[in-house]
Amino acid sequence: MKDIGVVKQPGSSWLTLKGLKHELLSADRSHPLTEQLYLMLDGLGVRLKVLGYVPDQQFALHDVEIEQKEEMLSYHSERLAIAFGLISTVEGCTITVMKNLRVCGDGHNAIKLIAKIVDLEIVVRNSSRFHHFKNGIYSCGDYW
Repeated sequence: MKDIGVVKQPGSSWLTLKGLKHELLSADRSHPLTEQLYLMLDGLGVRLKVLGYVPDQQFALHDVEIEQKEEMLSYHSERLAIAFGLISTVEGCTITVMKNLRVCGDGHNAIKLIAKIVDLEIVVRNSSRFHHFKNGIYSCGDYW
């Protein structure tokens, strides 16, 4: 596909806080709060595994090592945006993230558990629907 000029659109997620749009890309390290975002996601990753979460590597690039696949899935743009929301919003506030692409199956499973861990509602809007996650449950019966 690259030979004919077709390039995959990078994953981008954003939230708006106090009238400002905060956009993050997958594996983004350019944000001023990068260190805190990655620490937050690493901490959530440990708690996800305690709940039995196993990264679904079929949603990662196929030409990379297993460890890289896990890392790539952990830092998808919607997860970085959720971490930003957790760091930047008032405790107990619903986190609403907008996304330019679909949420992959692995991200979907992880966000369900993240919502349970942090005891918040997380809403992710992609190009086709709103996804509502609360208490480890997805509002639309796992249709993603």
